[in-house]
Amino acid sequence: MSSQHDEIKIGVESIVRALVDDVGVRAAANSSYEVLKSNPLYTSLVSEELFRLSFFQQRIVESLGKGWELLIALVAQRRLGYAVAGYKIRGNVRSGRLKRIRQVIGKLQLNSYKEEGEKERPDWEKELAYVLAGKGELLPVIVDCGVYAKNKRGNERYVFELEAPLPNSDQTKVSKEKILKLYAMEPVQVDGAYYALPYNPYGRKENYAWSFPSRWFNMKEDEVVLIGDEFWEKVGGKGTYQSFINAVNEIGKDYRDRIYREFLGIEPPSSGDDARL
Repeated sequence: MSSQHDEIKIGVESIVRALVDDVGVRAAANSSYEVLKSNPLYTSLVSEELFRLSFFQQRIVESLGKGWELLIALVAQRRLGYAVAGYKIRGNVRSGRLKRIRQVIGKLQLNSYKEEGEKERPDWEKELAYVLAGKGELLPVIVDCGVYAKNKRGNERYVFELEAPLPNSDQTKVSKEKILKLYAMEPVQVDGAYYALPYNPYGRKENYAWSFPSRWFNMKEDEVVLIGDEFWEKVGGKGTYQSFINAVNEIGKDYRDRIYREFLGIEPPSSGDDARL
């Protein structure tokens, strides 16, 4: 077993353990269970197991964002030498560039009110060129980044704005604005900033079809969009994505069984062994 696989497995397991423990603690302190028990109409329609499962799913989704960032920082640090989740980048952006960023975002925002043939299509290269042509005084700007990484050998600096594989429109809008600001800074503070999805439910990048982020990025063609294996290999090198998948499969069953027994209070289904990525 490779050292890369070992490290990713340890990282995945530590994050999953923290997520499960955190959700379990919050569930025990949550008053929703008392509401459930005191509402006979609700309990006649929804079983307690289903309610618990829904609660668990919501809390896991809420917590996964930070979990992904910690895992990606671990992988990036191993390959590049330095990485941290939750990093603030301070720089200066010309007032005209900030105005143009607002204009780009505003045009894409208006798409929901236009007919299909009238919509402004996202085009990263065109939009960035337009923003960089802005003039004016330099103004201080702070960008909160998901993961910041630096290659200690070549000094290249990268930012990865991580989202779930099916992100909503507002999340993507915020990420696009951040990435435009990073590229607009003088002097530039990064060598690459990316909108990144850790995996692709549609398989290949050219098949990605979730509509909400496509309002803000050309998800199939924009160079700042990284999805699935393309993203993992940018962070950790060739083979990193498969190491991640292998690690998830190895630890998955134990944690699925634990969730069923400790959180749902029932025995796990016998088909659990088949739930592999």
